Amino acid sequence: MKSYGKIHPIALAATTLGPIVTFLGYTIGALAWPGFDGVVHTISDLAADDSPVQLGVSLVFLFGALCDFLVAIFARALPMKARVVVFIAGLATIGLTVFATPSQDGHSIPHRIFAIISFALFSIWPLFAIRRDPEAPPLLRVRPAIWFTVFLVCVSVWFLSLWTDKTTNIMGLGERIGVGVQGLVPIIVLWHTWLFQRKQSK
Repeated sequence: MKSYGKIHPIALAATTLGPIVTFLGYTIGALAWPGFDGVVHTISDLAADDSPVQLGVSLVFLFGALCDFLVAIFARALPMKARVVVFIAGLATIGLTVFATPSQDGHSIPHRIFAIISFALFSIWPLFAIRRDPEAPPLLRVRPAIWFTVFLVCVSVWFLSLWTDKTTNIMGLGERIGVGVQGLVPIIVLWHTWLFQRKQSK
């Protein structure tokens, strides 16, 4: 069996805490803003320049990016190209934070570009994590990686359909589901890989 790098505990902590802190952050932010409807309005609205909770939600975004960097550095069982994709996605998160939406009624082209890059990369990263060795960690093999990617892309396309539909009133909910799914898949992959490697080393 080939020897791969390990999933460091720092990567496990980062991949777990990132989505949890992000979820709590934008949920608390929405509750702290009277009248804000998270089903209708996006997470980006919480970090817009005219948002009363902009600072807190922006810090949550930056924490998520930090977790992405830690995963990219310490999830050494993943191929380097997958770790690079995760790192770039983290940079995109910083970009969408810096180039915030100016108001609830306005939009920022740089913000949208960085948001699209982030969403796209977090949808396709499992393809870059494929290891073709039949004895590789199970969730890094071809078939599981493809299924994870198909699932993530389908959710992303669904959210994109909401984003482009001017009549929808659940875009905020769609985004939260998409972000939640994108956070859940790395948790599953990294923890499963860590447990598999731990079992193999005994």
